[in-house]
Amino acid sequence: MDISILGSGYVGLVTGTCLAQLGNCVICADSDNKKIAALKKGIIPIYEPGLEELISNNLEGKRLIFTSNIKDAVRNSEVIFIAVGTPSLDNGEADLTGIENVARNIAINMAGYRLIVEKSTVPVETGEWVKQTISMYIKKKIKFDVASNPEFLREGSAISDFMHPDRIVLGVESKKARDILVNLYKPLNAPLVITNIKSAELIKHASNAFLATKISFINAISRICDKVGADVQEVAEGMGLDKRIGRPFLNAGLGYGGSCFPKDLDAFISISSKLGYDFELLKSVKDINEEQKTLLLQKIKDTLWVIKDKAIGVLGLSFKPNTDDIRNAPGFDIIKALQTEGAKIRVYDPKAMKKAKDFLKGIAFCKDAYTAAKGCDCLLVVTEWDEFKELDFVKIKKLLKRPLIIDGRNIYAKEAMQKMGFTYLSIGRAPVNG
Repeated sequence: MDISILGSGYVGLVTGTCLAQLGNCVICADSDNKKIAALKKGIIPIYEPGLEELISNNLEGKRLIFTSNIKDAVRNSEVIFIAVGTPSLDNGEADLTGIENVARNIAINMAGYRLIVEKSTVPVETGEWVKQTISMYIKKKIKFDVASNPEFLREGSAISDFMHPDRIVLGVESKKARDILVNLYKPLNAPLVITNIKSAELIKHASNAFLATKISFINAISRICDKVGADVQEVAEGMGLDKRIGRPFLNAGLGYGGSCFPKDLDAFISISSKLGYDFELLKSVKDINEEQKTLLLQKIKDTLWVIKDKAIGVLGLSFKPNTDDIRNAPGFDIIKALQTEGAKIRVYDPKAMKKAKDFLKGIAFCKDAYTAAKGCDCLLVVTEWDEFKELDFVKIKKLLKRPLIIDGRNIYAKEAMQKMGFTYLSIGRAPVNG
């Protein structure tokens, strides 16, 4: 099929590249000329495992084109995916300025039937506004359809998630739109949920809100575990074996971050309020998530006593492993709070340091975990990179001023840390002293 993706950010780039890999002719358009120029040269603005190679292959195969000319993208495609950003406004609502601008541009430049598909995460009823906007600005009586096809891509495994999805959600209003999207995704041989546009829009927000709720629930349980000396990982294992509950997302720690859960939770709370429903559960989910960072800071203070002039090594900056995304990363708030109290911070992250340097000042960015640990009073883990799970702890112990590790992601075995002589603190697991 001839497809265009309007918006070449994380979602647009992965979606467009994977659709090209399936054999479609895909035009990825973006108003950022600098970004498009880099993409044409194969320079990728994000880190996502396997994406650079996939883009290179499809550029060479001429199935993937990058352009800043939205007019050409609209005129040369029958299916148009809207994948622009929907950031949070100060009041928590989603900023739909980009969606409206793109819808207007599509209307002005359509030369024949088009299927316009929402790929961005948007509030319920956005599809109606897209349809209304296009109808308002369209020059001729050209037929078109609007559909919703929310994405469920996890950073760090986005290509696998696209190629092997749990389900594909299609919100459609016509048989033609349904047939086009069913045929487009047929090669993936995945379960299809075909519904109306409003239900599809809600499925996305409801899914992310539920996953965020699982994370905050187990973090709340971790606080009880801390108070009574239970082990939250064993509690999660016992819960997760129940097929009705499942083990994924029951990992206690610093809480969720990134561009999706915080933004989508705020938007869903705002949407619900506008519709006359006070979604108190999600407000509590948000509060618990924020409090996890305060909890870890208190553990640091309780152990080090005076923070001022203490050297603290920090492992991790990205909000999760296998990505360089630092948006709403919990580690940033931890670092800034420690800096405010006078701590000297040394940090290492395998992929996120380049981006972090624009936002974090007055800290030492180190070449590896061992350099970050050297001379520190404490080593703090905030991102669960596999690289950190495989460190030489004999070496780490020699580098630290005192053998203290505070693990905000519960990635190490308590007993192993104790045997090596570390004082080891984690989340929801009784502390051990070496």
